[in-house]
Amino acid sequence: MKAQLIKLLEQALAQLISTGALPQIDLPEVQIDRTKDKSHGDFACNIAMVLARPSKMNPRQIATLLVDAIGQVDFISKVDIAGPGFINFTMSADSVLQIVKDVLAAGDQFGRSEVGKGQSVQVEFVSANPTGPLHVGHGRGAAYGSVVSSLLMAAGFDVHREYYVNDAGRQMDILATSVWLRYLSACGEHFTFPSNGYQGDYVKDIANELKDLYGEQFRHDAKQIFNGIPEDEPEGGDKEMHIDALTNKAKTLLGADDYRLVFDKGLNAIKNDIRDDLAEFGTEFDEWFSERSLVESGVVDKAIEQLKAADVLYQDKGAWWFRTTDYGDEKDRVVIRDNGQATYFASDIAYHLNKYQRGFDHIIDIWGADHHGYIPRVKASIEATKQDVSKLKVLLVQFAVLYRGTEKVGMSTRSGEFVTLRQLRDEVGKDAARFFYVLRSADQHMDFDLELAKSQSSDNPVYYVQYAHARVCSVFRQLAERGLSWDQQHGQQQLARLTEQHETDLLTALARYPEVLESAALNHTPHILAHYLMDLARDFHTYYNAHHFIVDDVDLSQARLTLISAIRQVIANGLTVMGVSAPETM
Repeated sequence: MKAQLIKLLEQALAQLISTGALPQIDLPEVQIDRTKDKSHGDFACNIAMVLARPSKMNPRQIATLLVDAIGQVDFISKVDIAGPGFINFTMSADSVLQIVKDVLAAGDQFGRSEVGKGQSVQVEFVSANPTGPLHVGHGRGAAYGSVVSSLLMAAGFDVHREYYVNDAGRQMDILATSVWLRYLSACGEHFTFPSNGYQGDYVKDIANELKDLYGEQFRHDAKQIFNGIPEDEPEGGDKEMHIDALTNKAKTLLGADDYRLVFDKGLNAIKNDIRDDLAEFGTEFDEWFSERSLVESGVVDKAIEQLKAADVLYQDKGAWWFRTTDYGDEKDRVVIRDNGQATYFASDIAYHLNKYQRGFDHIIDIWGADHHGYIPRVKASIEATKQDVSKLKVLLVQFAVLYRGTEKVGMSTRSGEFVTLRQLRDEVGKDAARFFYVLRSADQHMDFDLELAKSQSSDNPVYYVQYAHARVCSVFRQLAERGLSWDQQHGQQQLARLTEQHETDLLTALARYPEVLESAALNHTPHILAHYLMDLARDFHTYYNAHHFIVDDVDLSQARLTLISAIRQVIANGLTVMGVSAPETM
């Protein structure tokens, strides 16, 4: 109904301008909102006040012209002009009831739109370094990116979901070195494992698999390895030098081919584990894009040459710097170190250029909130290479912190002391985890209440919504047990019998679903869909507790069964977009 009203107003405005009743002006987007006070109708529009200044006309005069131009419309029972020029619309009774028929006719497609038809959008999310299993902190980005992608698809966009695999650089070298050292321990070598290596048991598992596959092919004497290596001082600055020296020793002793075997064993084991973990979490990707492919194919070098040609790089003390301060960054950034190695930033520049070259209409990066300072430098690289920076949208996700009672659980991947996403999913279930992760706006800090997520009560949001769906299913089971049936056509013919306030509220709630879905998609705000489903579930539970659906009055019974069938469909549709199941029994 909202879309129909907007179209009516746009047509009326075009007509008034063509006839000269309104001057030739640039028309803003028409905004219509549902009224909070039903005495003001169902919808309100402020377009007359918005146009007052550019048209140099009284807003009430504009409102009157618009109302006259709209004229009589079947689905509108009344139009009022209120206050300084608000246009209030009251919908006809038939149009309010029509929503039930629309839901049942469209089924699992109800609520979807074509607002994004013909537009492609790439959504890159999670992209955690493949140096260890995903932990609960990564889960929020996975859930958020997954639901944002689903929302965009529901709005008609062509969505490409992508995971950027950071399979090059120092952290991956540290992982490979950690795997090799654990492999040496498995071969019987004795030494103290570096404090700055990856400590988790998963590294030992990979090392054991490496030994099973290759025997002692990669074994070297520990004394030879550690000879000349700086001391490991966890509390001082030498711990970084210690692990880096060990990495260089690994590359030297193993040689390029064997080092690549060890490196790839660690990378692939963890990447495959992440892929499987996310799939079980309901998060799939269309592409796993390799950072290493950018380096080895020369794309990073080409990007650097492009920046040099644009005269935005300068050399200082052997390193190449990008003058990002010219684009609003707080300081200039190194892209090539004095040792000739490209930085992570250089790879990111190449990756974003690659995104633009692939021709997406919109590019969405979903990053952790700790990457906030990274936005100006990435946008600087886009501007410097003459790309349309407005195509890029960076969405930040605040951290999710898991609590067991009052105890905060650690999240350090390097130390190995963390709760994995898989452990969380096993404990509370995929549905609860996904729903809880998107329950708050992504830019708000989140404390994950483990006990609440596991509870089967009305205090648990996901349980509350799923239970509403299951309750509707139970009504239809009761109907069958009594030897009765639901006649959808009969029910639709009797919808005018739905006159209770609870029923009116539910009809209004159903009509809001397409609006909520489209708004959540365009604004990348899945939490408003979650809260809508909670509100709809609350209204249904209240209705369920106040009225019987299977009653002696057959016409009323069929009308109510038709209504709750539509409610069941909308709840199922919304949960599906969120990647959450809609159980029939609980």
